[in-house]
Amino acid sequence: MNTPPARLPIVERDAWLQPVESLLVARHERYLSNLEKIGSGGSLVDYANGYRYFGWQWDDTLDGWWLREWLPGAHDVYVFGDFNNWQRTEIRMHKDNAGVWSAFFPAAMYRDRLTHGSLYKLHVHGDNGWLDRIPAYAARVVQDDETKNFTAQFWAPQPFDWQGDAFDVAQLGNLLIYEAHIGMAQEKEGVGTYTEFAEKVLPVIKRDGYNAVQLMAIAEHPYYGSFGYHVSSFFAPSSRFGTPEELKALIRRAHELGLAVIMDLVHAHYVKNLNEGINELDGTDRHYSKSGEAGYQPYWDSMIFDYGKREVQHFLLSNVKYWLDEFHFDGFRFDGVTSMIYHHHGYTDFDSRDKFFDAGVNEDAITYLTLANRLVHEFRPDAVTIAEDVSGMPGMCIPIDDGGIGFDYRLGMAIPDFWIKLLKDVPDEDWNIWEMWSVMTGRLPEVKTVAYAESHDQALVGDKTIAFRLMDKEMYFHMDRASENLIIDRGMALHKMIRLMTIATGGQAYLNFMGNEFGHPEWIDFPREGNGWSYAHARRQWSLADNGFLRYAWLGEFDRAMLQVIKEYGVLADGYAWNLLMDEQNKTIVFSHGRLLFVFNWHPTASIPDYELPVQRAGKYVPILSTDETRFGGQERQAMDAEHFSFDVAGEDGQRYPRIRIYNTSRTATVYRWEE
Repeated sequence: MNTPPARLPIVERDAWLQPVESLLVARHERYLSNLEKIGSGGSLVDYANGYRYFGWQWDDTLDGWWLREWLPGAHDVYVFGDFNNWQRTEIRMHKDNAGVWSAFFPAAMYRDRLTHGSLYKLHVHGDNGWLDRIPAYAARVVQDDETKNFTAQFWAPQPFDWQGDAFDVAQLGNLLIYEAHIGMAQEKEGVGTYTEFAEKVLPVIKRDGYNAVQLMAIAEHPYYGSFGYHVSSFFAPSSRFGTPEELKALIRRAHELGLAVIMDLVHAHYVKNLNEGINELDGTDRHYSKSGEAGYQPYWDSMIFDYGKREVQHFLLSNVKYWLDEFHFDGFRFDGVTSMIYHHHGYTDFDSRDKFFDAGVNEDAITYLTLANRLVHEFRPDAVTIAEDVSGMPGMCIPIDDGGIGFDYRLGMAIPDFWIKLLKDVPDEDWNIWEMWSVMTGRLPEVKTVAYAESHDQALVGDKTIAFRLMDKEMYFHMDRASENLIIDRGMALHKMIRLMTIATGGQAYLNFMGNEFGHPEWIDFPREGNGWSYAHARRQWSLADNGFLRYAWLGEFDRAMLQVIKEYGVLADGYAWNLLMDEQNKTIVFSHGRLLFVFNWHPTASIPDYELPVQRAGKYVPILSTDETRFGGQERQAMDAEHFSFDVAGEDGQRYPRIRIYNTSRTATVYRWEE
């Protein structure tokens, strides 16, 4: 008798997936087939060494430098630069059978000409004509201050001293992520640097209680205002912020402070520019992309990678390993995963199971992401991967061997969308606490979620931060502590409550965008023609929170106290909150995490003395944190030194259950600690 094949664990654990089991098996087998082809030449980790072969590579045996670039469609390729007086057609590269062009530079001839910092480009003859281009594997690209043109730079410094840097992300436990942008992290009107960030901002992140920093816009991009999303050079850290060694020093310093460093990795698309990027680099429109419309992302006006092409897959996997190996990043937030895994880029409703497995799915992209996760965790077992996926693709955060794609976390993107909709469209008195609870806790048990009330997305021009949505123009006139303003009072109270509700119920990790913790008043508006190329809104005004006369400091102080409680009592590691009470009339939610009892009164006016509520266990309950404390700018309408002793009440089943009484004040969230 034939034994039926073993069922994929992902299907065993989720009966909802049984009707599409064959499709999940096919997806997993596509990954295994790709892995087997790679494994025929060695391990996946060894395979992802493109950055050690392409670009500039020193050859000890021949005593000189090789320059290599994959340009299969090119007719002719030359390299030129300041080392040959910019003579375009003097140094011809040679093509092998794999479409790799190379040139050798003997040290005896070029030692005094090809030096650290030399500028160079490729002169490529392709179907699109003769063009001066920047190599895809360039490790350093700089912009001329006068012409604004980008040029590759020969980068061969002394090896960076990583001695003693052996950071382990796993030791941190649950992640508290501080999302940051190097350039706009300074208060000055200008572009911040890696060095300034390491000296000024990392200590603030550490002081505030976060244990990880997520760096955005690291890979080189020609337009500063793209927020780093239109990448042009995937192996070159942005030179706007300093040198590669200064980025490495930043990461080493973060590790010394006990902070993990996660990179915002953009593999969903690339800039369409010919002058700066890799688009049509070999002269064809099918180099790193598929030809025609299939290679274009119309919603972002950028190019899409051909994830099914072996050389493109190799390029991207090498890029993943490069940042882990050369820069000691501790993991990645993969940007735009939804756009990657669907040919429609996620612009549809995911209202049925078929949508996750129909013809709209980009199977090649899913295979690539699975390989990328395998690579990350083989090369750095402690490293973290986070998927920015709004669709909820089944298996996104399931281990690969179980039939999943292998991410460690998924961003809880429904949470900020919910807060925006609520603040924008619904009067306070009509807030639906059942919907709030459903959105905050609506995740599968196996899908570890990064919860966040807002990120950089909500801070950009065209949107609003929670603080600005709550208080708007009043922030410009009434954030001094002496001022009395009902809009500010409401905004301060809800800002604190929203963040505490999100971190306490939304997931196993938490994320905040820099400055939002203290209610930074400005949206992000990068320099552009429409604002006179101003940096006034592309910076963070840290002094607002340091000023003892302004209310921003109260919001920042609350954020620090909140994180301290969350960490001390292991709230994120506790799993789902235990719901104890949903009081629609008084807009009150009560839930517990271990020894902690959380009471949220969202009602705009209803403050109830002797409010009776259920608790999980008998004993004494003492308040340890309240959004209404005077130290956070509140009125402290309830005594923080009060003790609330439980008493038993008979239930409908005849059993007796513990309850306590509190003063349940409006627009207040309070955390109580249970004591025997």
